[in-house]
Amino acid sequence: MNPSTAFATTFADELVRCGLREVVLAPGSRSAPLAIALWQQADSGRLRLHVRVDERSAAFLALGLAKTGGRPAAVLCTSGTAAASFHPAVIEADESGVPLLVLTADRPPELRGTGANQVIDQLKLFGAAVRWFAEAGVPEARPGMNAYWRSLAGRAWAAASGAAGTFPGPVHINLPLRDPLVPGLADPAAGDWAEPLDGRPGDAPWARLAPAGRAGPGVLDLPWAERGVIMAGDGTADPGGLLDLAAAAGWPVLAEPSSGARCGPNALASYAYLLDHPGFRAAHHPDLVICAGRPGLSRGQLAFLRQAAAAGARQIMLTQGPGRWADPARTATDVAAAVRLAGPPRPAGRWLGGWQRAEAAARGAAGAILDEDGALTEPRLARDLAAALPDGALLWAASSQPIRDLDRHLAPRPGLRVLASRGASGIDGLVSAAAGAALAHQAAGGGPAAALLGDLALLHDAPGLFAGPAEPRPDLVLVIASNDGGGIFSSLEQAALPGPFERVFGTPHGARIRELAAAAGIRHTSLRRAADLPGALGGRGIRIAELTSDRAAGTSLRSRLDQAAAAAIDRLTTAGG
Repeated sequence: MNPSTAFATTFADELVRCGLREVVLAPGSRSAPLAIALWQQADSGRLRLHVRVDERSAAFLALGLAKTGGRPAAVLCTSGTAAASFHPAVIEADESGVPLLVLTADRPPELRGTGANQVIDQLKLFGAAVRWFAEAGVPEARPGMNAYWRSLAGRAWAAASGAAGTFPGPVHINLPLRDPLVPGLADPAAGDWAEPLDGRPGDAPWARLAPAGRAGPGVLDLPWAERGVIMAGDGTADPGGLLDLAAAAGWPVLAEPSSGARCGPNALASYAYLLDHPGFRAAHHPDLVICAGRPGLSRGQLAFLRQAAAAGARQIMLTQGPGRWADPARTATDVAAAVRLAGPPRPAGRWLGGWQRAEAAARGAAGAILDEDGALTEPRLARDLAAALPDGALLWAASSQPIRDLDRHLAPRPGLRVLASRGASGIDGLVSAAAGAALAHQAAGGGPAAALLGDLALLHDAPGLFAGPAEPRPDLVLVIASNDGGGIFSSLEQAALPGPFERVFGTPHGARIRELAAAAGIRHTSLRRAADLPGALGGRGIRIAELTSDRAAGTSLRSRLDQAAAAAIDRLTTAGG
């Protein structure tokens, strides 16, 4: 056995012992030893292997698998620019706390700086975006290698998963490998192995880690205050606990779609309309705000936090994990791992009722416009898609306009898991991330999966549509709001610049998505009326359901919705509600 093969076989075995069950690889030469070793692990049923031809798509597939499965997934590539293509997914995993094992094969050190083929500087390639970086030594046939390789795998797993007491996230292991790279080819300099390469008895990991304690801030006891608000953003650590607290205290819950807290009677579906209303914000200054996850999907949220701080409100930020909490408005007065009421719970009073009545008025006014004449618009598509999916379903949302349409119109409901790449909120890899999430969701016994994406997001990750016939495929419908460009820019200040706007922001592309679907061999359905949506959600495998819309019309519609919601809140205020 040559050293590269010995290392790869041992390292792969130890990762499986630690708990690795999902691996994604992009093909290449220098990564051959580990690719073959992982294929052997998959062939024996110890893990599931996914192969993608594009490294960026591969990395986001792994991110979706890890985000949904709750344990590290690994992604492997060859040396050179292949490794650099992992960077967007690594950044998202860092910001979202997604456990990811990033394995980059490399040329051996003696080839670096020589102009040798496919050699770049891969040391600390991802900078501070990883929890831990290690440059593995070049494999050698000498005593001590087995313990080194296995302990390296164990430490990488611990750092990625958070078992070492850190916030979960990506870990980068750079793997310099010398020829020969293929099993069966002997290395003349290797000689006989000086030790066995076995792992611990009973398939146990090399080193067992005791469960990490919760480092940093602890539980904060709070005296009850009537005028409290809970704001839950993406990555909320304990949504159930927050909902229990809200019910006990009588506080409204302003929960982003991907927070996991958008359910129960205290969660407000259309809270974004309330926070956009200056009069409502002025009349509803809280005394206490509890923030969880990463709030900040809308400008109204940040304006609310800043105005509450100016009025002297106490603002408690809950940690997402050891050493990590969000404070986008810089208004935190306290940081805690959790909060609890110091005294007995109180019944819901006028404070909660005022929020609920205003939200119902805004939602009713917006809903009346959305339901006009059966037309299917982008906001209605978001609302109706979330309502049509059954309990146990997964919905992945793109980070620009789709997640914002959901934020304004997704009715609180249990049984639907909404996920998004809100760590860095990029457009990268969304098809692949959604596919990875669906694969992990369904492997765990979950129901159907859907992704709500714009056309630019789809085109940005078109390689994610293509996979070989041997690859595991999820049941996933990609619901595409297709407006020939970047629709969200029409709602921003740039839209007031008619000269450059269309070319440098609107970016019309003229792509025919039906033909892209045909090239990938997947089913395409056109959506024209609201009644078309339920039938388009059925089927097997990856398929596309496309709504063709107009960006200008969408901007006009959202303006009408804002005005109608604001008028409804005004009427309620005038009537003393």
